[in-house]
Amino acid sequence: MSFINFVDYAGTFAFAISGIRLASAKQFDWFGAYVVGLVTAIGGGTARDLLLDTTPFWMQQPSYLIITGIALFCVILFGKQLIRLNNTFFIFDAIGLGLFVVVGIERSIEAGFPFWVTIIMGMITGSVGGIIRDILINEVPLIFRKDIYALACVLGGLVFFVCTKLNAPSELTQILSAVSVILMRVIAVKYHLSLPVLKGHDDIK
Repeated sequence: MSFINFVDYAGTFAFAISGIRLASAKQFDWFGAYVVGLVTAIGGGTARDLLLDTTPFWMQQPSYLIITGIALFCVILFGKQLIRLNNTFFIFDAIGLGLFVVVGIERSIEAGFPFWVTIIMGMITGSVGGIIRDILINEVPLIFRKDIYALACVLGGLVFFVCTKLNAPSELTQILSAVSVILMRVIAVKYHLSLPVLKGHDDIK
């Protein structure tokens, strides 16, 4: 198994855990939690593949469905331990985001698109699954709140681009890109960094 495939599977597991963890907080049943975890894990990659005009990745092999199932049983078996961990959802979401940005960039490069497109595809791969997840559980998607989320994806894409220009080894490039996304998310949450809120007419008066 190549390193990028490992990153893909690890990101799938992390995002599935984050989705299932939120579904359990909303008291979904096992099937509902599995669905939420699955769309969290495959939603961004599906949107990416449709835009790249290729067959969605999860339709070519069942690995992603199986990994989501494993994530569900991990939450079922170790749910109490996960709940005791502070910010469990945030940790897995940040890891999944960083890993999926790298996967999105790599898949877009393989498809022959220019780098500005690959950065957008990395952002789509990392964030769209979370958008679908939040809609399903009736929450305002993180990407639309003040949280620095999509910008973290863009930073990861820029780090990937710089490393590529510096001829860094591919695995090192992928690691640095993913870590930059995760660190930006952690720093933004820890220090309450956010973008300015767009004020409406009532706020301007």
